[in-house]
Amino acid sequence: MLLVLAMTVIAHTMWAQVNLVPKPQKAQWQQGNYVLNGQVEVAYASNDLKPAADYLCRALDQAGVQATAKAGKRGQVCLSRGRGIAKSGYQLQIGKEGVQLKGADYEGVVNGVATLRQMLLLSKNEATIPLATISDAPRFGWRGFHLDCSRHFFTVKEVEELIDLMALYKMNRFHWHLTDDQGWRIEIKKYPKLTEQGGWRKYNNQDSLCLKLAREEDNSDFLLPKDRLKGEGEVSYGGFYTQEDIRQVVAFARQRGIEIVPEIDMPGHFLSAIEQYEGLSCFPEIGWGAVFTTPLCPGKDRMIEFCKDVWKEVLLLFPYEYVHIGGDEVPKDNWERCPDCQRRIKEEGLKDEFELQAWFIHQMEQFLNKNGRKMIGWDEILEGGLSPTATVTWWRTWVPDAVAQVTAQGNDVIYCPGDPFYLSQREQKSDLRSIYEYNLLPDRLSEKQKKHVLGVQANMWCEWIPTRERMLYMFFPRTIAVSELAWTKPELKNYDEFYGRLTDQFAMLHRLHVPYRTPSLDGFYNTNAFVHEGTLRVECKDPLATVRYTTDGSFPDKHSTQYSGPVKVDKTTNFILRIFNPEGRADEMTRADFVKQGYLESVANVPAVISPGLNAAWYEYGGVKCAEVPTAPFKGNYDVADVCIPEGVKGKIGLVITGYLNVPADGIYTFALMSDDGSWLKIDGNMVVDNDRPQSPHEEVCQQALRQGLHYFEVRYFDSNGGMLRLWVFDEQGNRLNPADIYRH
Repeated sequence: MLLVLAMTVIAHTMWAQVNLVPKPQKAQWQQGNYVLNGQVEVAYASNDLKPAADYLCRALDQAGVQATAKAGKRGQVCLSRGRGIAKSGYQLQIGKEGVQLKGADYEGVVNGVATLRQMLLLSKNEATIPLATISDAPRFGWRGFHLDCSRHFFTVKEVEELIDLMALYKMNRFHWHLTDDQGWRIEIKKYPKLTEQGGWRKYNNQDSLCLKLAREEDNSDFLLPKDRLKGEGEVSYGGFYTQEDIRQVVAFARQRGIEIVPEIDMPGHFLSAIEQYEGLSCFPEIGWGAVFTTPLCPGKDRMIEFCKDVWKEVLLLFPYEYVHIGGDEVPKDNWERCPDCQRRIKEEGLKDEFELQAWFIHQMEQFLNKNGRKMIGWDEILEGGLSPTATVTWWRTWVPDAVAQVTAQGNDVIYCPGDPFYLSQREQKSDLRSIYEYNLLPDRLSEKQKKHVLGVQANMWCEWIPTRERMLYMFFPRTIAVSELAWTKPELKNYDEFYGRLTDQFAMLHRLHVPYRTPSLDGFYNTNAFVHEGTLRVECKDPLATVRYTTDGSFPDKHSTQYSGPVKVDKTTNFILRIFNPEGRADEMTRADFVKQGYLESVANVPAVISPGLNAAWYEYGGVKCAEVPTAPFKGNYDVADVCIPEGVKGKIGLVITGYLNVPADGIYTFALMSDDGSWLKIDGNMVVDNDRPQSPHEEVCQQALRQGLHYFEVRYFDSNGGMLRLWVFDEQGNRLNPADIYRH
């Protein structure tokens, strides 16, 4: 009898639990529910909490509950401040008599509101939430998200929708990238041409690529929004925010506990302003170089004053502690031959153009400090010297010591390394886990250094993201993993348990009409080898989704064959699979080639003496084709234990990594090749993995049937701006093989 009773209580408790993200620090779920019915009164104990009460009323209305905010301490829901609660934390008590929400501060209260919002949206019965006691607070104070509105413009409504969604996941910093070469998006009244002309452009190569992707991938999310076009014939494309628009967005974010960090990128990425006003660059000739654009001229006083004028107006619009100055990807060849820049270097006693950039950054920082602000810059501001008061956003994964350098100097740092936090890069199967399990406080940092880690943010660069639909699709669900990484203590985290909670999160996002990306279909590879018979097995995480496929090369549509179970093949078959949501919206396509193979025979004649590892030949290659790598100037040979970029190899990189693959037994082997940019893998002269294209980090996973013994092995790779290269090899049972056991040269 007692056992039955205990099992009943456990089952009821499990039923009552809500799959919240981020996971609370402490939650006690109780038997029963509280129903918010009738005209709900949301009471706020002090006037500064009225915006939070209004925010909650809007959330209740979204859940179908009528609500009004009122001053006082009596209501179905009561908001107040509480003592003994950690900064930005909250205590939530849901009892039979109502809801009590106490926060350490305003941000703590709205964090509690976010929890209530998720409870309502996850509830199967509208306006019903489980009885619970939750005590919660964030691990990091900086839980950020970034949006580039220069490459493609997003409307006020779209930006506010993003902010509202991020508040749902307790994100609290919005890094708003407002200017870049492709468009100036913020009104500066002293310089009206910045938006009148700099906010618009004729179609550029990024726009053309978006239209190409729309055709090639059968995806309307890449089409340029028609409401951002003006004129007839050769139309202009773009848009900008008036200062009143900015004030509206700032107020909207403030209500949700989110501070906005505006970025005005300088001295590089400034072409949209340089084109409008003379005298900002070193020479009259301006435009694009091999990779980047003409920068500002630090030798000209007029340019310094121009930048200060811009910041004066920006600071009036954003009443927060931080602003972002950019400072990344600045070509210095103009400065090397500019008389004004060389005079500045001499007058200021600077060593070189790197110190000239640091001098300019320090000039801007001093101005910002005098106006009560702190400056943030990309990690390039380390070069030439970092001021004591600057904060750094670390993004360059190929500068792995940046965090240690910054914090050792006593400066604060924010994590946003391109891999895995550039969510504008197409999602890979491993991304969710990589984000969720990322170590923000590695052991190599001292306890003192760890105190300078403010937190983490997810970045969305929009070169190939022109629409609200594509933008949200790229943010979700990876941002959900970022939110739990930034909020929840490591000892409370478990990836498999988190992944299980995503099912309810997908249902919530669907209810909010958010176009999210279903995690990659699983159960197969890009290339799947078989000798006699192959079987396509598909695993889909989203229970709301339908998977359809074709085998004739056509794009799957809502009439294509629906996957309902394993599909057996006895000849080479090329599958194209696509996920569809309940309304028929199509997700991206996935290709799965099933290739019938014979075993590749091992090498008959092997050198008498071979050593562990591989040989990596470095060529100074700046192109985009693996086949061309050996045509570039040879730089040197390196012995490597694994497929990787050898230490000391940088700049223009072309690698040819050769040797033998020691196969332990006959079987079908799996090769997971990830690279940024392009790569290929050949075995015995046969192409096994073709990853040969300019790209962000991308993994191709392919199989090959191999006989036991040694096989000729070659990996080629190219990149000209940092990059990464990695190869994992698995046996037929799925065991990852040790590089020391399989590579010889």
